[in-house]
Amino acid sequence: MSFSFFKPSKPKTPPELVKAIRESLLALDSKTVAEVKALEKALEEVEKNFLAMRQMLSGDGEVEPNMDQVSQLTLEICKEDIISLVIHKLPSLGWEARKGLVHCWCILLRQMVGPSHCCVEYLENHLELLDFLVVCYDNKEIALHCGIMLRECIKYPNLAKYILESTSFELFFKYVELPNFDVASDAFATFKQDLLTKHPTAVSEFLTSHYEEFFELYEKLLTSTNYVTRRQSLKDSSKNIQISAFHIFKIFVANPNKPWEIILILAKNHEKLLDLLHNLSVGKGTEDEQFEEEKDLIIKEIDRISRLPNFVR
Repeated sequence: MSFSFFKPSKPKTPPELVKAIRESLLALDSKTVAEVKALEKALEEVEKNFLAMRQMLSGDGEVEPNMDQVSQLTLEICKEDIISLVIHKLPSLGWEARKGLVHCWCILLRQMVGPSHCCVEYLENHLELLDFLVVCYDNKEIALHCGIMLRECIKYPNLAKYILESTSFELFFKYVELPNFDVASDAFATFKQDLLTKHPTAVSEFLTSHYEEFFELYEKLLTSTNYVTRRQSLKDSSKNIQISAFHIFKIFVANPNKPWEIILILAKNHEKLLDLLHNLSVGKGTEDEQFEEEKDLIIKEIDRISRLPNFVR
């Protein structure tokens, strides 16, 4: 049911609204599929409360939000564990409720109360919630909404660092090859455009300490028929996705302080890598000229490594 059908007669205070949100979400537990009308009523109540939260956070188009109320609402949401609750209830929510939640999520994470982002701090103390959001890519009904929420989290260094180092990170290599094109593309955007680019220092540390494991997984991805087909089908609509594999790969090769383990792997696989690079092309244009220059440098570096005395056969 659309949010536009709800017309709250009297705005709740932040504590009242948070209490109502909590109660409406918990009420979903007591409803079963057999109780269709009762479940629909419970979901409508959640949507109504999410609409009220959205209006309190961003205004209604005519009246600007009251920042004191916004701060109080943010604090109450953290205090009452609403963040954990809404994440775990995502699979039970309808499309409109998820849409409203995503809008509020982005505002809440950016909201500062005093000197801190209290919702970000909440997530730092409940890092398992990030794993839950990653795993949500397995559920195509909520995957795209969770992807937006996850990318908002990745904007913050500590949260991004946790995901990089968590066991759930390897799941992205699975999700980018999911049969659902939209979900796979969203997972790839999260993987490449956010996790591996937003925080260079954290990414560099991660790649240095996990290079071999990451490289083995990424090499399989590069040679995957499913992945290559998807990448080729996107070449007209998204050049960034087409050449994203190269831009991640060059992080390893261009590093002047490559660990010895990295050099060994590059040398061992130089023929296959050079073949892949020589066949990688993105067409014509200024940006493509830069790409070709970078590719040429990477090819020369791999060739140089393969000719080092320890590796010449």
